[in-house]
Amino acid sequence: MSGAGASTSTPAGYAQLWRADPGAWATAGSAWRGLTDPVRRRADGLDARIAALGTGWSGGAASAARGRVGGLRGALTDVLPALIEVDQVLAEFAARLAAAKARLAAAVAHADAGGLLVDRAGAVRPDPARPRPVDRLRPALTEVAAEVRGALALAGAADREAAARLGELTTAAVTGWVNVPPAWRPSPGAGPAEVSRWWAGLTPAERRWLVGQEPALVGRLDGVPVAARDQANRLLLAGRREELAARRRRLLAPLPPGLAELARVARLARVEAALRGLDTLGRRLAATGAPRAYLLGLDPAGDGRAVVALGNPDRAGAVLTYVPGMTADLADAPGELGRAARVLDRCAALGPGEETAAVLWLDYDAPDFLPEAARSRQAEDAGPALHRFQEGLRASHDVPPARQTVLGHSYGSVVVGIAARDHGLSADALVFVGSPGVGVEHAGELHMLPGQVWASTAPDDVIRLARPPEELARRAVLAATPLGPAAAALDGHELWFGHDPSDPGFGGRRFPSGRYGHTGYWEQGNPALDGMARIVLGR
Repeated sequence: MSGAGASTSTPAGYAQLWRADPGAWATAGSAWRGLTDPVRRRADGLDARIAALGTGWSGGAASAARGRVGGLRGALTDVLPALIEVDQVLAEFAARLAAAKARLAAAVAHADAGGLLVDRAGAVRPDPARPRPVDRLRPALTEVAAEVRGALALAGAADREAAARLGELTTAAVTGWVNVPPAWRPSPGAGPAEVSRWWAGLTPAERRWLVGQEPALVGRLDGVPVAARDQANRLLLAGRREELAARRRRLLAPLPPGLAELARVARLARVEAALRGLDTLGRRLAATGAPRAYLLGLDPAGDGRAVVALGNPDRAGAVLTYVPGMTADLADAPGELGRAARVLDRCAALGPGEETAAVLWLDYDAPDFLPEAARSRQAEDAGPALHRFQEGLRASHDVPPARQTVLGHSYGSVVVGIAARDHGLSADALVFVGSPGVGVEHAGELHMLPGQVWASTAPDDVIRLARPPEELARRAVLAATPLGPAAAALDGHELWFGHDPSDPGFGGRRFPSGRYGHTGYWEQGNPALDGMARIVLGR
């Protein structure tokens, strides 16, 4: 008997989802965010007017005028976080809509491969041009219909959530931005879980007040939702750039006593590189295309630090935290973010419809020179901050919890390993690429579940030469003796910071890399790139 009479219906909305344009929603959000600069300029103009009113005019009328202009300025600045939030809402809606469309496309491809058709109403039925027995078609009918329903359910949930969040903003705009300062703040030593509970207990008005009035506090608190931290840090972005620009102006001024010309040139070069990096990062933050970037931390002091997410880690089902290695600083942040983006792109290719996010965590002082990179001090200093950050991602994430993966490259793998060893990391998998050792002799010392520690070292990666000094000395002594060839094989898996994690004796799992050197793990065509993406997805 053929399957001509069998079919499975699906909920309404199939045709609407096919027609939906996620990019248009993302563009609309970007347009709202684009209003922040003119609004801020208008507010700054009112500051100038307030200052002008204080010159040559006093008395009650002058005070009233200054108060009125100050009130107008406050009304303008109060709306700034809301403009950013509209962008967040529409960008997240666009991302989830794109994921739903990808799932729908995968379901239709599944149907076609199984001899089925999905009609314009979303009903799944046998393809009359390829008749098959009903018994053989029924499992595929059920599977494809479930996949279509899942895609429509995701789109429907995204639509309802976006409508609700925009509705809240609309109500606040109509009634006025009533900002209420909170009664208390978490203590400086509060952990991310406590911070998360504190934030959850605030009213929307209190949260708005904190984002607008104390962005430096909100922007750095692990445990605060990613969306709020992004709003706060974007409000600080112009000021952070001005800090760097002011340093540059001071270095261009006449030399102060005692400052050598060579030192000034070196400092100036570093500041100018940081400015270029920040400007490039700023363009990525302003970009319209998916995934949206979230600014979770920025500090221009020293070499500069940045924490940037691609996609919202609080919403994604799989989240990568990438820790770069030696010489990484604010000037390098755009390039390092590009590496995280390549893993995210491969995740999208390998898992269409999966909601993923990637975070560049450059919140430590990376070594600038080899003598520093041969010591663990900077990795040890970074451990507590990385531990708190991962705890914060767990605390602020929407249910169900995400699969969290932490990836360290080169000296970044030392940071990840020592943080896991000494403090524990809230992660489902650890990944080390191009590693000089991770501070332990065996994967079991990293406090991870069995099978969730991964490593890869390219055959031509120079990191393989990062041998302990005592081994190098022994080899040098024995090289000219008949024992030289045998000495080369002794302790061949000990590196600067312990046993090579890509060696089977370490007790972790390995994935391959092509011959792309120390920095080529993210190159297209390198199997290591697919390996990292599969680990992030849990495949």
